[in-house]
Amino acid sequence: MKQVTISNPFITLIVLDYGAVIQKLLVKDDEGRYMNVVVGYNYPSQYPSDTASLGACVGRYAGRISNGGFNLDFKNYTLPTVNGIHLHGGNQGFGKKHWTIEEVNHGDEPFVRLSYFSKHLEEGYPGNLKATVTYKIRNNELYIIHEATTDLSTVVNLTNHSYFKLDNENSIDHYFLKLNCPKKVETDKNLLPTGKLTPVSGTEYDFKSARQIGKTRFDTPFATDDDSSFAAMVYSKRSGISMEVHTNQRGMVVYTPKGFPAICFETQNFPDAPNHPHFPSSVLRPNETYRNASIFKFDLVT
Repeated sequence: MKQVTISNPFITLIVLDYGAVIQKLLVKDDEGRYMNVVVGYNYPSQYPSDTASLGACVGRYAGRISNGGFNLDFKNYTLPTVNGIHLHGGNQGFGKKHWTIEEVNHGDEPFVRLSYFSKHLEEGYPGNLKATVTYKIRNNELYIIHEATTDLSTVVNLTNHSYFKLDNENSIDHYFLKLNCPKKVETDKNLLPTGKLTPVSGTEYDFKSARQIGKTRFDTPFATDDDSSFAAMVYSKRSGISMEVHTNQRGMVVYTPKGFPAICFETQNFPDAPNHPHFPSSVLRPNETYRNASIFKFDLVT
């Protein structure tokens, strides 16, 4: 297992070739001390037994797919399921694969690019898929750029699954959160989309104005607002660290795990889009390039 470190005066990033995992992301707090703002293991050897996708690139399809698969171009594709649900790419999704380190650059805008080749019908998905993820740091911003090409029409939805923890407290209740997401994707008891988008106004998920998270907990797909400068913003007054999430994706799953204090911002397409024709399309055709470009911008608040 290989480990790559890139850094500039604002950010230090440590990435693994296993799962294209972000193991550590160090930014400065309001006293100038470096703080790791993602949850991760100390040792790379611990990641193969991880069940929470800590910092991993999730694919070939991030999120849930219903009906045991999907139909594409009048052909049914069966995917592995647990209790009828296909999650995060199946039994051995991209977060459990060894990626190839394609390039490391330590220049003015350091980056590391990794790739993974997913063979036709791996986990049931059609097409030989070449996926890449580029982690780049520019000033106080982390760029995460997922790209993919295929030789046969397929579906793809890649995201990074980092759990952000902005201070050393044992809670996120005091974090302030703003979501430029006027609607969420309605889900059923199994967290599968019903096909409806519902307004967040008047619900516990209304964070259109910044407020403390409090007791709200999330496993919630939101529809991002195309007209907003950022999709999400979160900050802790106890560390002074704030983070904005910018993305070209139509969806963002906000997730707070039960076992530890942290919050995920999974920028992606809507879950189960292959089974909801009116959702933004997740279909990738030959000669097209899938691209998920997201930016995580860090700053200090008083």
